[in-house]
Formats: sequence, C-alpha cells, structure tokens
Amino acid sequence: MASTSPEVPAGQDKLSFFSILTGDWMDVPEKSKLGNCRSVIEFEKLNRLGEGTYGIVYCARDNRSNDIVALKKMRMEREKDGIPISGLREINILLHLRHRNIVELKEVVVGKSLDSIFLVMQYCEQDLASLLDNMAAPFSESQVKCIMLQLFQGLQYLHENFIIHRDLKVSNLLMTDKGSVKIADFGLARKFAVPAGPMTPRVVTLWYRAPEILLGSRKQTTAVDMWSAGCIFGELLAHRPLLPGRSEIHQLDMVVEMFGTPNESIWPGFSELPALENFSLKKQPYNNLRHTFTWLSESGIRLLNFLFMYDPAKRATAEECVESSYFREQPYSCDPELMPSFPQHRLKRKTQVENKAEDQKLKSRSSGSFHDFGGSGSGSATKVKKMKN
Repeated sequence: MASTSPEVPAGQDKLSFFSILTGDWMDVPEKSKLGNCRSVIEFEKLNRLGEGTYGIVYCARDNRSNDIVALKKMRMEREKDGIPISGLREINILLHLRHRNIVELKEVVVGKSLDSIFLVMQYCEQDLASLLDNMAAPFSESQVKCIMLQLFQGLQYLHENFIIHRDLKVSNLLMTDKGSVKIADFGLARKFAVPAGPMTPRVVTLWYRAPEILLGSRKQTTAVDMWSAGCIFGELLAHRPLLPGRSEIHQLDMVVEMFGTPNESIWPGFSELPALENFSLKKQPYNNLRHTFTWLSESGIRLLNFLFMYDPAKRATAEECVESSYFREQPYSCDPELMPSFPQHRLKRKTQVENKAEDQKLKSRSSGSFHDFGGSGSGSATKVKKMKN
C-alpha cells in the first residue's frame, strides 16, 4: 500500500526529523546537529593552497591542538542528493589507510550548512608539481630514487589493500620538509576485487594514462597505477613531462613513438580493444627509451621498460619495483631526511593574483584529461578509419 511522506510544518527547522513512533516532528538537539563531527569554525584558514577536480584545499590551523593541517572543502555545487559518490569513496578509503607514504585523513568537519563538508588532512609543505616548476636545479638521480622508492612503497600498500588510485601524477604527490613523499587525492580511487570487474574509463590525467584505458578497456587493474608511476619516474629523470599529449589520439601517438607499436604477440587481446574499431595505430617497430635516457644504467632502463609493458598482466608490480636492482646500485637512494628543503614554499600567504595564477597552472596540468576520440593532435600519424554504420 502506497504512503506519502508527512509534510513539514510551516516554519519548521531544517534539522528536524519525523518520528515514526509518535507521528510528530521533532527538533534535533543543538548538541547533536553535527553528529560526531567537529565544526569548521574550530579551524583558522591561513591561505588557499590549490584547487582540484573534487575540492578546494586550504592551509589551516586547528585551534584545539594548534596543529597545521590541510583543509579540503568538498565540491557540492551540483549535488542535489547529498555527498557525491567520489567524496564518499575518498573518505571511506582514506579512513582505513595508515601508511607513511599515504596522506593521512585525520577527520571530517562540517560547516553551518548541510552542503559544507571539509576533510582535515595531514599537511605537507609542497607538492612535486610546484617543486618541478620552481626548483633552481633538478633532482639528482639519488633524490629521484628516494622519491620513487617511497612512491612504490605507498603503491605496494595500496594494492595489497585492494585499492587502485587511478589518478597518479606529480601534482598528487606531496612532500614534507623531512623528505617524506605522500600519495594524495583519492577522489578517483576505487576498491577492486579479483577477478577485476568493469570500471569507467574516464580516469587518470591524460599524460599519465595507461594505453589500455586510452584504447577503451573497461577492465582496470593495479597496472594502470604502475604505468602512471613510470610516467612520473620518466618525468623526474628527464626534468620534463615524458608523454605530454594534447588529446587522446596525440597521446597514443606519443606512446607508440616512445615504445613502438603493440601487437597480439606482446599484448594478447590487444586487437579486441574497443577503440581499435575506429582507427589503427601507425607502425613504429622501435623502443626509444634508451635513446631518451642515454645516461641511465641498464637496470634503470630495465625498470622503466618493466613499468611500460603494454600487456597489463606483464607490467611491473609495486613490490617488484621496490626489489629492483636499480635501487641497490650507485648512486644509492638518499635518506628522506637528507632531501633538500624548500622554505620558500612553506605556508606562504598568497595574494589573490598568485592564487589565480596557481589555479590556472593546476588546471593546465590536467587539461585534455577527458577528450573524446574525435580530435587528433597536430601532426598525428594515426590513421582514422570510417565509423561503422
């Protein structure tokens, strides 16, 4: 038998509930309105750090403990039915993660309105993207090893706990003044099962996106994170983005130009990927990693090639990377506490102009993330077939 919801009495407070026991509307006591969450007014905003796809991040001081934290305001502008699923996933995942190389979610706090929700995160003094843009001299190979070893250890922990990050890039890697690298921004992260089920292909910023995603596969494994880690590794070594594509077509061109054209023998199931119904890849038989990193040792080249295996099933795991001989040869990885510090980036109070410039830089780094297959990069050598009727 159908029933209708009772009408809210005129002038009734929004924070009221209808009791099925008494049949009356009851006010929520003041002390219970925030549930177990603290109010955001207990935090003093110091400055705006940046803006991502899923929220704005501030540097703030916890007035209760006097600790400096990162305060991430969740985007709720377009939400009509409560917290977005991406936010719920991020909260759920981070609350259960505790590792030295994963940014820590301390708690969730709320504002006066129901759509004002903040994540209180561990504060890190800088992110790798801004450091790479502003450093006077690039990281040494010893420092690159220190960063990558911590990244692989963090990924090993995530993957052992059945979590795929799905948005690894230098701007999502934070670093403390003591050289500790933290994986951050879990808005696209997902828990996975074995065997892996289908997931949305609209993930991972374009420059760091694995070829199986570019070619339309809905099956995603931890291998998508390892490809992104390879792109980060190459970027740190080359002192510039390794595969900075302008569109998905151009990104595929750059991948083929660097690693050669994939085929069924090296990647079983390759010819059945959905995107190949619409175009074919240019023929390029050579792997150009050695020509790109002429000074890198053989074990370094092997590790890069292992991370860039076309077949996701054969791609390096985080555990295998941690055990790589590359990290056991000179120059050895430096101790995190011996990493250079960057005091000019600490708690810098920025003007509106500086904040706007930084926001534009953050957006430009992820521009072209979700282009359709319709466009092609200038000078693209990819041959486009006629669409099937």
